[in-house]
Amino acid sequence: MPRPIVGAYCTQHVASLAREGAYAPVMIRLYHCVGARSFRALWALEELGLSYELVVLPFPPRQHAPDFLDVNPLGTIPLLVHDQTRMTESAAICQYLCSLVPGTPLEVRPGDGDYGQFLNMLHFGEATLTFPQTLVLRYSRLEPEHRRQPTVAEDYAKWFLARLRSLEPRLSQGAFLCADRFTVADISVGYALMLAEYLGLAARFRPAVAAYWSRLRERPAFRRAMEAQDAAATARGISIVPAPLATGS
Repeated sequence: MPRPIVGAYCTQHVASLAREGAYAPVMIRLYHCVGARSFRALWALEELGLSYELVVLPFPPRQHAPDFLDVNPLGTIPLLVHDQTRMTESAAICQYLCSLVPGTPLEVRPGDGDYGQFLNMLHFGEATLTFPQTLVLRYSRLEPEHRRQPTVAEDYAKWFLARLRSLEPRLSQGAFLCADRFTVADISVGYALMLAEYLGLAARFRPAVAAYWSRLRERPAFRRAMEAQDAAATARGISIVPAPLATGS
């Protein structure tokens, strides 16, 4: 059975909102694979201090946990279930989770001058940064040996790095991507940097991006999320090798 794990960062804030009737404490369930895109949602849960149940599955779940298809016919990770809400897009999940904690500094709201930048960076992390990395992963690890194409993988790695360079001027001037504070947009982009590290691309980061990634890894909620996934995986006898690396085994 999956074990319940409770976030700690903003627990008192969430409890006060519940007393005021502003937050409905319905248990959130997150289906997750170690090191997969679903880490964005897990990290956001820890930053927000929301209570959640974590279900760690072997990767890929549609192959190694076929019963998951009864829960999510797509067979993809993440899947977040909260009351009647079911979500499968990691960046959208981060935005949704912020809506459960009114006033959280982890989002930028309409009317704020950085609202457009916030939305852009939230989706930039997945659509612009993670996408080319999935092709690096496919052509360097996922395909059978005779179908792998190192040249194609390197082309997409260069594509990713070229797009990542657009962040260098902003991060040279500020610690975070928007609103002069950490938000879930940083979680979205931060996961893309995590994936890049798994794929051996972190050594090619420019200085400001490298320093930014180092700062993100030191956040207490990031560390708690890493510990939570490893503990939940170990409890179920699932490897803690990150999914992007496990696919090559």
